Amino acid sequence: MSAENMEVRWFRSQFSAVVHLYRDGQDQYGQQIPEYRERTELLRDDIISGSVSLRIHDIRPSDDGQYKCFFQSSVSYEDAILELQVAGLGSAPAISVEGHQDGGIRVVCRSAGWYPQPEAQWRDLQGQILPSASERISQEANDLFQAEIAIVLTEESNQKVFCSVRNLLLNQERESEISIAELFFPRVNPWMVALGVILALLAVLIPLASYCFWRQHRAKDKLQAELRWRCAQIYTVDVTLDPDTANPWLVLSEDRKCVRLGVKYQDLPNNPKRFDKYAIVLGTEGFAGGRRYWEVEVGDKTAWNLGVCRESVSRKGEVTLSPKDGCWVVWLRDGEYKAGTSPLTPLPVSVRPSRVGIFLDYEAGEVSFYNVTDRSHLFTFTDTFSGTLHPYFYPGRNAGSENVAPLIICPVPAQAGGNLCP
Repeated sequence: MSAENMEVRWFRSQFSAVVHLYRDGQDQYGQQIPEYRERTELLRDDIISGSVSLRIHDIRPSDDGQYKCFFQSSVSYEDAILELQVAGLGSAPAISVEGHQDGGIRVVCRSAGWYPQPEAQWRDLQGQILPSASERISQEANDLFQAEIAIVLTEESNQKVFCSVRNLLLNQERESEISIAELFFPRVNPWMVALGVILALLAVLIPLASYCFWRQHRAKDKLQAELRWRCAQIYTVDVTLDPDTANPWLVLSEDRKCVRLGVKYQDLPNNPKRFDKYAIVLGTEGFAGGRRYWEVEVGDKTAWNLGVCRESVSRKGEVTLSPKDGCWVVWLRDGEYKAGTSPLTPLPVSVRPSRVGIFLDYEAGEVSFYNVTDRSHLFTFTDTFSGTLHPYFYPGRNAGSENVAPLIICPVPAQAGGNLCP
């Protein structure tokens, strides 16, 4: 039956995944999926007798798989399934000598351009398979496979060896051979053996000693950080949130200890103290000297900002989080903790903080941040302060349910002011 006036569609797993489409007496390329553009050709010499063939040029590994041929006339349709297998015979194996190993010579064989994944082997003169010292078959960016196998040849076992790489689908292989002369094999010197033993011992002992010193130094640093945090807690102050500064998207608790993002914009007076663009709120308490410490529960939130800022910081429009603009802030965003320096400082965090401690030492010009969860130090800003500073809170963007959780100003357990604190 003539298919000249039919629709002939070649497609992959879905009807809409068009490989080639013939309709209204001509090829239609508008619906063709991108990976087959300018690569297909419908052979229509026998279309009057109902025979059409699809030719795919520039064959690729991704062409492997199932295809469907679909005929449709005004009164009926039929389809058929075809399984296409793609195979590629790679390059001839390249063999290289890569130095001495384990009293022998390490020889590596490489070959590329195979599809599907090939089998690589070393064989002796009798065709027996030899054990490989290492084997790696990897897929490259073009989806073709590269094989790399190594063998260690010793003087006792030295003979001609063959590297064979086989395409199991085609049942074809490529092969190369190598033989190494005896004079290239290493000779054992007793003094060299002794020196090797000594160097091996040093190679073990020096890293071990370095590791022990690092562990001791790390433990000391951790202990000092915990001591500084314990001392900071002595200066705990009662911090509350200032509703006059709260952005209209923020919802504050009645005791003014919690803040979260709301679901709607509130109609609040636009006083000069209120942040109008970003969801920021400041602490009511201002500090123009001395030492102050407070803790904030961040829980499992995926975004937040905490720190201090000058009373004179801009409340309208853009707010730049940098010390030069009067903000000393750290934050969590996209799974990364950073300090708002210029440029930004990434903070290495081994234990996710669920509670953060902030310590302001006004006269020393320091704002320190602590991970209360594991009692570690996060970061310290060093600067020269002027004017009044206020606690700074930003509960994160309202991008998901986890970000609706509040920031909570927490009570700090009473500390016994030890003699070790300055």
